Order: sequence, then structure tokens, then C-alpha cells
Amino acid sequence: MAGATPTSTAIKKYAVVTGANKGIGLEICRQLASKGVSVVLTARNEKRGLDAVEKLKKSGLSDYIMFHQLDVMDSASIDSLAVFIKSQIGKLDILVNNAGVGGTTDGGTGGAKMKRTAYELAVECLQVNYYGTKRTTEALLPLLQLSDSPRIVNVSSSMGALSGIRNKWARDTLNDVENLTEESIDRVLNEYLKDFKEGSAEAKGWHSPGWTKTDLSNHTGPLTPEEAARSPVRVALLPDDGPSGTFFERMKVSSY
Repeated sequence: MAGATPTSTAIKKYAVVTGANKGIGLEICRQLASKGVSVVLTARNEKRGLDAVEKLKKSGLSDYIMFHQLDVMDSASIDSLAVFIKSQIGKLDILVNNAGVGGTTDGGTGGAKMKRTAYELAVECLQVNYYGTKRTTEALLPLLQLSDSPRIVNVSSSMGALSGIRNKWARDTLNDVENLTEESIDRVLNEYLKDFKEGSAEAKGWHSPGWTKTDLSNHTGPLTPEEAARSPVRVALLPDDGPSGTFFERMKVSSY
């Protein structure tokens, strides 16, 4: 896609992509920008984020890419992003929640560090993948509401489908849409952590997510980042009368 000329859109759209300095997130930024969407590429590590922006600018996307630091586990960092968007852009059209960690596999992020326990990794997984996504969405929602056509895309492992959860109690609780509340979700997540802490996670039917060929999967898996990014980009750019509140598996609408 290097050197591609962005396809202009009738009305300027602005997007935020979290966890976007590499892998699927970087590819989502590239594909959105190539379609004429102005993208705020975010990353926890500022240097890595700025390096990613430079890569995209060199491929002819200079006018469509900007950077802001974001750590979805840090409320002050989230608030700083919201202030930046409000002051520099004024609204937000697309939020792609892509930031995530690999759950119970300590793949490492570079450099020497202590090996962490499965429980510690499970805590980080929930703080980033669920609570971080929730906090970021809540902070940016007022800016999305200023858009004529707002949309939120949550990038998930294929294990995000309820059919992939072997723990029957958790599956039934999350599938009870009429009675599902934040409190009931918290109960499921607390039970998840409890089972990891007690070493009974596998016996209770919890498993680890997967996978695309990125750092999170030690570069194994059937999909390249470019292939994996196509579905989130397609969903982000659906027409106004397209489906909403829907679970997509790859490029197709799927049941939970």
C-alpha cells in the first residue's frame, strides 16, 4: 500500500485508533487514512507511536495521520486525549478500540523484565482489554455525539464470541441480554480472576485468546495484520443505514 493516494471522502471524517503503533492497529490506521479519513494514531509508548506515524507519512499519508500518546490504563492519559481532540478537531466520527494484550501468555514487550504469573497477566488483560476500552469509550463518547455519523468499533479476538467460552455460568450470564448489567459483567470478570489466582482457570473453562501474526501471538497465526485490519476498517466505514450493535467475524455478520 506504499505510495497509495488516499481516496477523498465527501465530508471530512476523524478517527482515533488505540494501540496503533504496530500490528493490526497500525494497519487499521493505514487503511483508514488511504480512504481519506484523518486518523489520530495512539500508542502507550510515545517514541514507538511517533516512529509509526513517520512510517505512514513516508507512504504518502502525511495529511491524514497525527499522533497522541494514550495509555488506556491511565485515566489522566485518556483525559488528555479527549482534551486534544476537543481543542484541535472539535468532534470525533470513528473510535476503533484496538489496544489489547495477550491475556495469560507473557510474550514480552522488549527489554529485560521479571516473568509474571498467570494471575498478574490476567489482571493486566482485563484492565487493558475491558476496563481500558470502557474508560476510553466513556471519555470520548461526548465527542462522538457531535458527529453526524458516529461509530465505535471494538476489535476482539475470535474468542470474543460467547460460543467460544467454555465456562457455562459465564456464558449464560453474558448471554442474558435482558438482565445484563455492568455489575453482572464485573461479577464474571472477578470470578475469572479468582480462578486464575487459585490455579483453577483451566478446570473452570477459561482460556487464552488468539490470533493474528503479531507480537501478541509470537508472530504465529493464519492472518497477516493487513488481512485482519480489513474487517474493522470495513465496519468503521459502513453506510449510515448499515448494521449497528452487531458482532462481525472477519468480514461477515455473526451471532455472539
